[in-house]
Amino acid sequence: MTQTLTTLGWSDHFARQVTLEDTQRPVRITAVHRSRLDGLTADGTPSLSPTVEAGRYAVGDWVIATGASASEPLERTTEITRRAAGEESKPQLIAANVDTLGIVTSCNADFNVARLERYLSMCAASGCLPLVILTKADLTDDVSDYIKQAESLSPVLTAIAINAKDDDDVARLGPWCNKGQTLALVGSSGVGKTTIQNRLTGQIDATQDIREDDAKGRHTTTNRNLRATTAGGWLIDTPGMRELRLVDAEDGVDEVFADITDLAVQCKFNDCAHRTEPGCKVRAAIEAGDLDADRLERWRKLERENRFNTATVGENRGHLKRLQKMYNEGKERGAAKRRR
Repeated sequence: MTQTLTTLGWSDHFARQVTLEDTQRPVRITAVHRSRLDGLTADGTPSLSPTVEAGRYAVGDWVIATGASASEPLERTTEITRRAAGEESKPQLIAANVDTLGIVTSCNADFNVARLERYLSMCAASGCLPLVILTKADLTDDVSDYIKQAESLSPVLTAIAINAKDDDDVARLGPWCNKGQTLALVGSSGVGKTTIQNRLTGQIDATQDIREDDAKGRHTTTNRNLRATTAGGWLIDTPGMRELRLVDAEDGVDEVFADITDLAVQCKFNDCAHRTEPGCKVRAAIEAGDLDADRLERWRKLERENRFNTATVGENRGHLKRLQKMYNEGKERGAAKRRR
Protein backbone atom coordinates (compact mmCIF):
# COMPACT_ATOMS: atom_id res chain seq x y z
CA MET A 1 0.00 0.00 0.00
CA THR A 2 1.32 3.45 -0.95
CA GLN A 3 1.56 5.64 2.13
CA THR A 4 1.11 9.37 2.51
CA LEU A 5 1.66 11.51 5.59
CA THR A 6 -2.11 11.53 6.12
CA THR A 7 -2.44 7.75 5.99
CA LEU A 8 0.48 7.54 8.45
CA GLY A 9 -1.54 9.61 10.93
CA TRP A 10 -0.09 13.08 10.26
CA SER A 11 -2.57 15.88 10.93
CA ASP A 12 -2.82 19.66 11.32
CA HIS A 13 -1.99 19.18 15.01
CA PHE A 14 1.56 18.18 14.02
CA ALA A 15 1.88 20.40 10.96
CA ARG A 16 1.25 23.53 13.06
CA GLN A 17 4.27 22.72 15.22
CA VAL A 18 6.94 22.83 12.51
CA THR A 19 8.21 24.70 9.50
CA LEU A 20 10.02 22.14 7.39
CA GLU A 21 13.23 22.91 5.55
CA ASP A 22 14.22 21.10 2.35
CA THR A 23 16.52 18.73 4.25
CA GLN A 24 13.88 17.75 6.81
CA ARG A 25 11.04 15.24 6.76
CA PRO A 26 8.39 14.03 9.22
CA VAL A 27 8.91 10.46 10.47
CA ARG A 28 6.58 8.31 12.57
CA ILE A 29 8.36 6.10 15.10
CA THR A 30 7.61 2.39 14.71
CA ALA A 31 10.02 1.01 17.34
CA VAL A 32 12.30 2.42 20.05
CA HIS A 33 15.66 0.84 20.86
CA ARG A 34 18.36 1.90 23.31
CA SER A 35 20.31 3.98 20.81
CA ARG A 36 18.22 3.86 17.66
CA LEU A 37 14.73 4.66 16.43
CA ASP A 38 12.96 2.78 13.64
CA GLY A 39 10.74 5.05 11.60
CA LEU A 40 8.33 5.20 8.71
CA THR A 41 7.82 7.89 6.08
CA ALA A 42 5.72 8.12 2.95
CA ASP A 43 8.59 6.60 0.96
CA GLY A 44 10.83 4.62 3.30
CA THR A 45 11.78 3.10 6.66
CA PRO A 46 14.65 5.19 8.05
CA SER A 47 16.78 4.29 11.05
CA LEU A 48 17.40 7.38 13.15
CA SER A 49 19.65 8.46 15.99
CA PRO A 50 17.80 10.08 18.91
CA THR A 51 18.88 13.56 19.98
CA VAL A 52 17.51 13.08 23.52
CA GLU A 53 17.47 9.97 25.69
CA ALA A 54 15.57 7.09 24.10
CA GLY A 55 13.13 6.83 27.01
CA ARG A 56 11.58 10.13 25.96
CA TYR A 57 10.35 8.62 22.69
CA ALA A 58 7.38 6.30 22.32
CA VAL A 59 6.11 4.08 19.54
CA GLY A 60 3.66 6.20 17.55
CA ASP A 61 5.56 9.46 18.07
CA TRP A 62 6.19 11.93 15.26
CA VAL A 63 9.67 13.42 14.92
CA ILE A 64 11.39 15.60 12.36
CA ALA A 65 14.40 13.94 10.77
CA THR A 66 17.38 15.94 9.62
CA GLY A 67 19.59 13.46 7.85
CA ALA A 68 19.77 10.48 10.22
CA SER A 69 19.02 12.50 13.38
CA ALA A 70 15.59 12.64 15.00
CA SER A 71 14.27 15.73 16.74
CA GLU A 72 12.56 15.54 20.10
CA PRO A 73 9.05 14.12 19.77
CA LEU A 74 6.45 16.57 18.53
CA GLU A 75 3.66 17.45 20.95
CA ARG A 76 1.41 14.40 21.17
CA THR A 77 -2.34 14.14 20.73
CA THR A 78 -2.46 11.32 23.29
CA GLU A 79 0.11 9.74 25.60
CA ILE A 80 -0.29 6.39 27.35
CA THR A 81 1.87 6.21 30.48
CA ARG A 82 2.26 4.04 33.55
CA ARG A 83 4.68 3.96 36.44
CA ALA A 84 7.65 1.83 35.43
CA ALA A 85 7.61 -1.77 36.62
CA GLY A 86 9.88 -2.81 39.47
CA GLU A 87 11.27 -0.32 41.98
CA GLU A 88 11.96 2.52 39.56
CA SER A 89 10.11 5.71 40.51
CA LYS A 90 9.58 7.09 37.03
CA PRO A 91 6.86 7.16 34.39
CA GLN A 92 7.16 4.79 31.44
CA LEU A 93 5.80 5.70 28.03
CA ILE A 94 3.78 2.91 26.45
CA ALA A 95 2.57 4.51 23.22
CA ALA A 96 1.80 7.91 21.71
CA ASN A 97 -0.70 9.42 19.29
CA VAL A 98 -3.12 6.52 19.74
CA ASP A 99 -6.76 7.10 18.82
CA THR A 100 -8.26 4.04 20.54
CA LEU A 101 -6.91 1.90 23.36
CA GLY A 102 -8.05 -1.71 22.92
CA ILE A 103 -8.14 -3.36 26.36
CA VAL A 104 -8.04 -7.08 25.64
CA THR A 105 -9.42 -9.58 28.14
CA SER A 106 -10.95 -13.03 27.87
CA CYS A 107 -14.35 -14.49 28.58
CA ASN A 108 -12.81 -16.68 31.28
CA ALA A 109 -10.93 -16.32 34.55
CA ASP A 110 -8.86 -13.44 33.12
CA PHE A 111 -11.94 -11.17 33.13
CA ASN A 112 -11.54 -8.91 36.14
CA VAL A 113 -13.57 -5.75 36.80
CA ALA A 114 -10.92 -4.18 39.03
CA ARG A 115 -8.25 -4.65 36.35
CA LEU A 116 -10.54 -3.19 33.69
CA GLU A 117 -11.15 -0.12 35.86
CA ARG A 118 -7.38 0.27 36.20
CA TYR A 119 -6.85 0.13 32.42
CA LEU A 120 -9.79 2.46 31.83
CA SER A 121 -8.32 5.00 34.25
CA MET A 122 -5.02 4.90 32.34
CA CYS A 123 -6.95 5.25 29.08
CA ALA A 124 -8.99 8.22 30.29
CA ALA A 125 -5.84 9.98 31.53
CA SER A 126 -4.19 9.46 28.14
CA GLY A 127 -7.00 11.01 26.11
CA CYS A 128 -7.69 7.86 24.05
CA LEU A 129 -11.09 6.35 23.38
CA PRO A 130 -11.61 3.04 25.26
CA LEU A 131 -12.52 -0.23 23.56
CA VAL A 132 -12.82 -3.46 25.53
CA ILE A 133 -12.10 -6.50 23.33
CA LEU A 134 -13.46 -9.70 24.82
CA THR A 135 -11.71 -12.72 23.34
CA LYS A 136 -12.56 -16.43 23.51
CA ALA A 137 -16.20 -15.50 22.93
CA ASP A 138 -16.67 -18.89 21.24
CA LEU A 139 -15.86 -20.69 24.51
CA THR A 140 -18.62 -19.22 26.68
CA ASP A 141 -22.37 -19.64 26.71
CA ASP A 142 -23.16 -16.10 27.87
CA VAL A 143 -21.13 -13.47 26.02
CA SER A 144 -23.77 -10.82 26.72
CA ASP A 145 -23.03 -10.94 30.47
CA TYR A 146 -19.36 -10.09 29.88
CA ILE A 147 -20.31 -7.25 27.52
CA LYS A 148 -22.83 -5.90 30.02
CA GLN A 149 -20.30 -5.95 32.89
CA ALA A 150 -17.68 -4.17 30.79
CA GLU A 151 -19.96 -1.48 29.35
CA SER A 152 -21.37 -0.71 32.81
CA LEU A 153 -17.96 0.67 33.81
CA SER A 154 -18.04 3.75 31.55
CA PRO A 155 -20.67 5.52 29.42
CA VAL A 156 -18.10 6.16 26.65
CA LEU A 157 -16.87 2.57 26.51
CA THR A 158 -17.61 0.14 23.69
CA ALA A 159 -17.22 -3.59 24.31
CA ILE A 160 -16.98 -6.11 21.50
CA ALA A 161 -16.74 -9.92 21.84
CA ILE A 162 -14.78 -11.86 19.24
CA ASN A 163 -13.17 -15.18 18.46
CA ALA A 164 -9.58 -14.05 17.86
CA LYS A 165 -8.92 -17.09 15.66
CA ASP A 166 -11.69 -16.18 13.21
CA ASP A 167 -10.68 -13.75 10.43
CA ASP A 168 -14.20 -12.41 9.89
CA ASP A 169 -14.70 -11.87 13.62
CA VAL A 170 -11.42 -9.96 14.03
CA ALA A 171 -12.27 -7.89 10.95
CA ARG A 172 -15.01 -6.28 13.05
CA LEU A 173 -12.19 -4.28 14.70
CA GLY A 174 -11.47 -2.59 11.37
CA PRO A 175 -13.32 0.67 12.13
CA TRP A 176 -10.86 1.39 14.95
CA CYS A 177 -7.73 0.94 12.81
CA ASN A 178 -8.50 2.23 9.31
CA LYS A 179 -7.76 5.38 7.29
CA GLY A 180 -4.86 6.63 9.41
CA GLN A 181 -6.43 5.62 12.74
CA THR A 182 -4.16 4.03 15.37
CA LEU A 183 -5.32 1.26 17.69
CA ALA A 184 -3.12 0.08 20.57
CA LEU A 185 -3.67 -3.25 22.32
CA VAL A 186 -3.01 -3.78 26.03
CA GLY A 187 -3.87 -6.62 28.38
CA SER A 188 -2.53 -9.65 30.17
CA SER A 189 -0.42 -12.32 28.49
CA GLY A 190 -2.38 -15.09 26.83
CA VAL A 191 -5.58 -13.16 26.11
CA GLY A 192 -5.04 -13.17 22.35
CA LYS A 193 -3.36 -9.83 21.55
CA THR A 194 -0.81 -11.40 19.22
CA THR A 195 -3.46 -13.50 17.50
CA ILE A 196 -5.52 -10.35 16.90
CA GLN A 197 -2.43 -8.54 15.62
CA ASN A 198 -1.64 -11.34 13.19
CA ARG A 199 -5.10 -11.16 11.65
CA LEU A 200 -5.32 -7.37 11.56
CA THR A 201 -1.88 -6.91 9.97
CA GLY A 202 -1.42 -10.08 7.91
CA GLN A 203 1.91 -10.68 9.67
CA ILE A 204 2.57 -13.82 11.65
CA ASP A 205 4.12 -13.65 15.11
CA ALA A 206 4.40 -16.67 17.39
CA THR A 207 1.62 -17.28 19.90
CA GLN A 208 1.53 -19.45 23.01
CA ASP A 209 -1.33 -21.15 24.75
CA ILE A 210 -2.59 -20.12 28.19
CA ARG A 211 -2.34 -22.25 31.29
CA GLU A 212 -5.63 -24.02 31.81
CA ASP A 213 -5.55 -23.82 35.63
CA ASP A 214 -5.61 -20.01 35.93
CA ALA A 215 -6.17 -18.71 32.36
CA LYS A 216 -2.78 -16.96 32.43
CA GLY A 217 -0.49 -16.90 29.44
CA ARG A 218 3.17 -16.60 28.60
CA HIS A 219 4.69 -13.49 27.04
CA THR A 220 4.90 -13.68 23.24
CA THR A 221 5.27 -9.97 22.43
CA THR A 222 8.50 -8.65 23.96
CA ASN A 223 8.52 -5.09 22.61
CA ARG A 224 6.24 -2.50 21.07
CA ASN A 225 5.88 -1.98 17.34
CA LEU A 226 3.72 0.13 15.07
CA ARG A 227 2.41 -1.98 12.18
CA ALA A 228 0.14 -1.32 9.22
CA THR A 229 -3.26 -2.99 9.27
CA THR A 230 -5.01 -4.44 6.25
CA ALA A 231 -7.87 -1.98 6.98
CA GLY A 232 -5.59 0.97 6.19
CA GLY A 233 -4.66 2.11 9.69
CA TRP A 234 -2.12 1.24 12.36
CA LEU A 235 -1.76 -1.16 15.26
CA ILE A 236 0.51 -1.05 18.31
CA ASP A 237 0.78 -4.33 20.21
CA THR A 238 2.34 -4.25 23.66
CA PRO A 239 3.85 -6.96 25.89
CA GLY A 240 1.52 -8.46 28.48
CA MET A 241 1.59 -6.38 31.66
CA ARG A 242 2.20 -8.24 34.90
CA GLU A 243 1.55 -5.01 36.76
CA LEU A 244 -0.08 -1.74 35.79
CA ARG A 245 0.64 1.04 38.25
CA LEU A 246 -1.08 4.34 37.59
CA VAL A 247 0.79 7.64 37.62
CA ASP A 248 -0.46 11.17 36.84
CA ALA A 249 -3.91 9.65 36.33
CA GLU A 250 -6.06 11.66 38.75
CA ASP A 251 -8.35 12.92 35.98
CA GLY A 252 -8.60 9.42 34.55
CA VAL A 253 -9.61 7.88 37.88
CA ASP A 254 -12.17 10.65 38.42
CA GLU A 255 -13.64 10.05 34.97
CA VAL A 256 -13.96 6.28 35.36
CA PHE A 257 -15.48 6.66 38.83
CA ALA A 258 -17.61 9.68 37.95
CA ASP A 259 -20.62 8.10 39.67
CA ILE A 260 -18.72 8.31 42.98
CA THR A 261 -17.03 11.68 42.46
CA ASP A 262 -20.35 13.26 41.41
CA LEU A 263 -21.89 12.06 44.67
CA ALA A 264 -18.86 13.11 46.73
CA VAL A 265 -19.24 16.80 45.86
CA GLN A 266 -22.77 16.66 47.31
CA CYS A 267 -21.61 15.41 50.71
CA LYS A 268 -22.21 17.67 53.72
CA PHE A 269 -18.49 17.98 54.48
CA ASN A 270 -15.84 18.84 51.88
CA ASP A 271 -13.37 16.42 53.47
CA CYS A 272 -15.88 13.59 53.80
CA ALA A 273 -14.16 10.18 53.90
CA HIS A 274 -17.44 8.42 53.02
CA ARG A 275 -17.31 6.20 56.08
CA THR A 276 -19.42 7.35 59.05
CA GLU A 277 -19.86 11.09 58.45
CA PRO A 278 -23.40 12.49 58.59
CA GLY A 279 -24.80 13.79 55.32
CA CYS A 280 -22.59 11.53 53.18
CA LYS A 281 -24.23 11.06 49.79
CA VAL A 282 -21.89 8.20 48.86
CA ARG A 283 -22.86 6.10 51.89
CA ALA A 284 -26.51 6.96 51.27
CA ALA A 285 -26.23 5.62 47.71
CA ILE A 286 -24.71 2.38 48.99
CA GLU A 287 -27.43 1.95 51.58
CA ALA A 288 -30.08 2.57 48.92
CA GLY A 289 -28.53 -0.07 46.67
CA ASP A 290 -27.59 2.47 43.97
CA LEU A 291 -23.83 2.05 44.45
CA ASP A 292 -21.78 -1.09 45.02
CA ALA A 293 -19.68 -0.89 48.20
CA ASP A 294 -16.92 -2.90 46.48
CA ARG A 295 -16.71 -0.26 43.74
CA LEU A 296 -16.16 2.41 46.40
CA GLU A 297 -13.27 0.38 47.82
CA ARG A 298 -11.76 -0.09 44.35
CA TRP A 299 -11.98 3.68 43.80
CA ARG A 300 -10.26 4.33 47.12
CA LYS A 301 -7.47 1.91 46.21
CA LEU A 302 -6.78 3.43 42.77
CA GLU A 303 -7.04 7.01 44.03
CA ARG A 304 -4.61 6.27 46.88
CA GLU A 305 -2.20 4.38 44.61
CA ASN A 306 -2.16 7.08 41.95
CA ARG A 307 -1.57 9.80 44.55
CA PHE A 308 1.37 7.88 46.04
CA ASN A 309 2.96 6.98 42.67
CA THR A 310 2.58 10.50 41.33
CA ALA A 311 4.19 11.98 44.44
CA THR A 312 7.01 9.41 44.35
CA VAL A 313 7.73 10.05 40.67
CA GLY A 314 7.68 13.80 41.34
CA GLU A 315 10.18 13.41 44.17
CA ASN A 316 12.44 11.34 41.91
CA ARG A 317 12.25 13.97 39.17
CA GLY A 318 13.20 16.64 41.70
CA HIS A 319 16.12 14.53 42.94
CA LEU A 320 17.41 14.04 39.38
CA LYS A 321 17.14 17.78 38.70
CA ARG A 322 19.13 18.55 41.85
CA LEU A 323 21.83 16.04 40.84
CA GLN A 324 22.02 17.54 37.35
CA LYS A 325 22.31 21.04 38.84
CA MET A 326 25.16 19.91 41.12
CA TYR A 327 26.89 18.27 38.15
CA ASN A 328 26.57 21.39 36.00
CA GLU A 329 27.85 23.65 38.78
CA GLY A 330 30.81 21.35 39.38
CA LYS A 331 31.57 21.30 35.68
CA GLU A 332 31.47 25.12 35.54
CA ARG A 333 33.79 25.41 38.56
CA GLY A 334 36.24 23.01 36.96
CA ALA A 335 36.21 24.95 33.70
CA ALA A 336 36.74 28.23 35.59
CA LYS A 337 39.78 26.81 37.37
CA ARG A 338 41.29 25.67 34.09
CA ARG A 339 40.89 29.15 32.62
CA ARG A 340 42.91 30.75 35.43
